[in-house]
Amino acid sequence: MRKLPPLDTEYMLDFLVNLLNTPSPTGFTGAAIALAESAFRALHLETRRTRKGALLVTLPGEKNDVPRALTAHVDTLGAMVREIKANGRLKVSKIGGFPWNFVEGEGCWVYTQSGQRIRGSLLLTTASVHVYGAATKDSPRDDDHMEVRLDARTSSAEETRALGIQVGDYVVFDPRVEMTEGFVRSRHLDDKAGVAAILAAAKALTDAGQPPAQTTYILISNYEEVGHGAAAGLPTEIHELVAVDMAAVGEGQTSDEFHATLCLKDSGGPYHHGLSNRLRKLAAQYEIPWKADLYPYYGSDGEALWRAGADVAVALIGPGVDASHNYERTHSQALEATARWLLAYLLN
Repeated sequence: MRKLPPLDTEYMLDFLVNLLNTPSPTGFTGAAIALAESAFRALHLETRRTRKGALLVTLPGEKNDVPRALTAHVDTLGAMVREIKANGRLKVSKIGGFPWNFVEGEGCWVYTQSGQRIRGSLLLTTASVHVYGAATKDSPRDDDHMEVRLDARTSSAEETRALGIQVGDYVVFDPRVEMTEGFVRSRHLDDKAGVAAILAAAKALTDAGQPPAQTTYILISNYEEVGHGAAAGLPTEIHELVAVDMAAVGEGQTSDEFHATLCLKDSGGPYHHGLSNRLRKLAAQYEIPWKADLYPYYGSDGEALWRAGADVAVALIGPGVDASHNYERTHSQALEATARWLLAYLLN
C-alpha cells in the first residue's frame, strides 16, 4: 500500500474561496474555468480547453494501459434576464434546478453584453408587507411573481435598456462565502468544493513528485447543472471515471458535513459496483472517514457520460454538503477526506 503524500488544506480552502467568489452560472463559466486553468498550470500540468469550453488536464501516470479520469464542475445555479418589465424591473428565468424561495431576497449582479455589472436584488413582486399585506406571504414563488429590483434610477423598460441591460443577460446570485470553525458556508459549494478537492489531490502528487498509477485526465466541466457537462470532452480511451460532486445531507441520509460519501445509486440508477467497491476498500485501507448513500433526486456528470454512450466504469464520491442548492455548508474535514480518497485512488 503506497503512502499518501501530505495534503495542503490551506491551499485547498484558499482556492475554494476564490472559486466560490468567481461567478459561473451555467453558460457563463469563462472566468471560473480560467481560474482553474491557472491553478493546474501552476502545477506544470498540461491543460487544454474543449470546444464546449470545459477544461481538460492531464496527469501523466506510471502506466498508460488503463487510463482513468476524474471530473467535477464549475458551473452553478443562476438566472438569465427573460423580460424587461414596464416598471424597469427584470423578469428572470432560472438556470438549474432550485425553487425561487431559496434565493428570495438575495443580492445579485446583472452582467451586460458590454461587460458592465449592475447590482440588484431578487424579490417578490409583492415584497412590501405594508402595501400588499397577506399577499406578501401568500404569493406563489414562481417566474411570474419574482423580479430583480435594480440598484439604478429606473422606473421604465426604456430606462433599464439605457443601462445596457438586454434579454439574455446573466444574473449571478451572491455566494456569501464565510469560513468559521472549519465550516465553509456559501452558495455553489455544488460543485466548487469538488473542483478544490481534485486540485488539492493533484497538487499533493506533484509536490511529492509522485505520478498516479495510471495516466489520469481531469475534466472540469461547465454544463453539469443542465445535464450534459461530461457528455463530451474526455478521451475515448479512458476505462473508468470517478465523478466528484457534493454529497447531499438531510433526513434519511447517512451523509454528513464531516465525511466524504460514496454515492451508490441516484435518480439515474446504480453506479458501477466493481469500481465503487474498490473505493470502499481504499477508504478502509487508508482510514478515510466516509459514508455510503443513495440520492433519489440527484444526477451527475458520470451519468451524462454514460448517456452519451461511453463504455466506462463510473463511480461517484464527494464531500458532505448541507442544504443542497440552497445556502450550502460543508466542513474542511469532508473536503480533506475527499481529497485523500482521490489520492488513494490515483496512487493504486
